[in-house]
Amino acid sequence: MSSPQIVNRDQWLEARKALLAKEKAFTRERDRLSAARRDLPLVLVNEDYVFDTRDGQKSLSDLFGSQKQLVVYHFMFGENWEEGCPSCSFWADNYERLDVHLAARDTALISISSAPLEKLEAYRTRMGWTFDWVSSQGTSFNNDFGVTFPGKEDPAGRGYNYSGQPVGTEELPGVSSFIRLEDGRVAHSYSTYGRGLDILNMAYNLLDLTHLGRHEDDLPYAQAWVKRRDTYGTGD
Repeated sequence: MSSPQIVNRDQWLEARKALLAKEKAFTRERDRLSAARRDLPLVLVNEDYVFDTRDGQKSLSDLFGSQKQLVVYHFMFGENWEEGCPSCSFWADNYERLDVHLAARDTALISISSAPLEKLEAYRTRMGWTFDWVSSQGTSFNNDFGVTFPGKEDPAGRGYNYSGQPVGTEELPGVSSFIRLEDGRVAHSYSTYGRGLDILNMAYNLLDLTHLGRHEDDLPYAQAWVKRRDTYGTGD
């Protein structure tokens, strides 16, 4: 880190007000972007996905419960993995217990992974999470929504995050939102991947408010510092 510039309070206030103008402009632009996101057309989900849940097998429509909307976090946990992804675990710590607030706005939140349900449940208990987590094992759900690439292959040629580029890995994260129409059909409204997930992570957003920020530039990769919450300080 270079030596910080030290100024008096009046100089700091002048600089802060200049930045505030940029922040307000960014907020207004973000509002416009959110409106454009809501204006996206819908595509019907015609596949009969069946998920393994703690309450037995359920369809995608069943995962809504009594809500009109459903937000899915595509959690990286491969079929043969013994633990969930550390980065996805970091994100999960940030959306844990949000379901009750989202339900007040007619929206359900659920995590979906490729791993068998018993592995998901064991890991969820270990982490102390309360959110619903279901298994898509045996379905094409994760493949269809661009987060699982068996054998690191991508027969559809879509790539990750609509890039059309080779993926080089089998599991990647994402978020998808769905809406249940008046006639009971389910439609897909939006998906986001990669840096599009940053907005969901309160820890990152808080770090972005600090002088040092995320200070990840000198790491081998951006999230090299992230660990599962029960392994900090253990040397693992």
